[in-house]
Amino acid sequence: MASYDSDDEVDYATDPAWAHITPLPQDDGENPLAQIAYHPDYVVAMSYLRGVMAINYHSAQVLKLTADIIGMNAAHYTVWGYRFKTLMALEASNGFNDEETSWSWRKELDWVQSIAKQYEKNYQIWHHRQLIINHLNDATGERERTNEMFASDSKNYHVWTYRQWLVKRFNLFDKEELDTMELLLKEDVRNNSAWNHRYFITLGRLGTDSPADGVINREIELAKVAISSAPQNPSPWNYLKAVLRKGNIGLASLKDFCEQFAPIDSEDEIKSSHALDILSEIYDETGNLGKAEQALVLLAAKYDPVRKNYWRYRKRLLGSNENVPTASEKTPIVHATA
Repeated sequence: MASYDSDDEVDYATDPAWAHITPLPQDDGENPLAQIAYHPDYVVAMSYLRGVMAINYHSAQVLKLTADIIGMNAAHYTVWGYRFKTLMALEASNGFNDEETSWSWRKELDWVQSIAKQYEKNYQIWHHRQLIINHLNDATGERERTNEMFASDSKNYHVWTYRQWLVKRFNLFDKEELDTMELLLKEDVRNNSAWNHRYFITLGRLGTDSPADGVINREIELAKVAISSAPQNPSPWNYLKAVLRKGNIGLASLKDFCEQFAPIDSEDEIKSSHALDILSEIYDETGNLGKAEQALVLLAAKYDPVRKNYWRYRKRLLGSNENVPTASEKTPIVHATA
């Protein structure tokens, strides 16, 4: 039993190696209302896992058993949890090095990567990987692994969550990380996940500290270039506003820039509802209520009628001191969690 990603089938009920384990069937109660029709192989494997867990048993056999179950249900977090517990127990008892097990953390990570490619939207796989890397305290090659996944799906939420944890855990706020985000944004300027991550690695980790002016100016120009290539793309607009907030720079600084994409007096030349939204704020702040109202009317009637009630609500508040989130702020820049 040297490999735990094999397709070798095991008949747990007749295999002598499992004779010492008493399988425990699932207890759905005396009269279950909606009993799930599991595949017979899954029912048997789970019964043996319950038996294993009941006696807190850890061995190479358990690695095979959990791999079999994961092959049938990769989202079963209890199975992943017990697999990690077994790996830790084997390491503690030097069980990785015996002839029967012949396993290692590196082999486990390779196996997990193969599973991740089969089940790209699975969260449990990445939590398992996080537990391993945190235990090993070694992130070597991990960014490359996530880059492999981004090549298939550059907006995979679970991979981005892991990537952000990786950067935070190992302090990878470096040029390599920034270069990767630049590459992803060149490939797809609408990749909101890459914009969020860029904010995290450049400004999000600073907490209440003030970033260097050079960084703020660089990020402002980057966002403006991205906006110019796709004016109706909300991601760089959101990013731009977040950068301004971080740098304590007022929205009024964007007036000339926004008017390039939303000239109020040339309605047919308006290219961006997001620019109109920001201009309505700027005009309101600077006392130009007529133009602010004009921008909101255009949004409600032509450029974003789906949210016409919201824009009308904003129009009623013009000139007041009430702080109302703009439409773009409804999709905020995401910050890292612990």
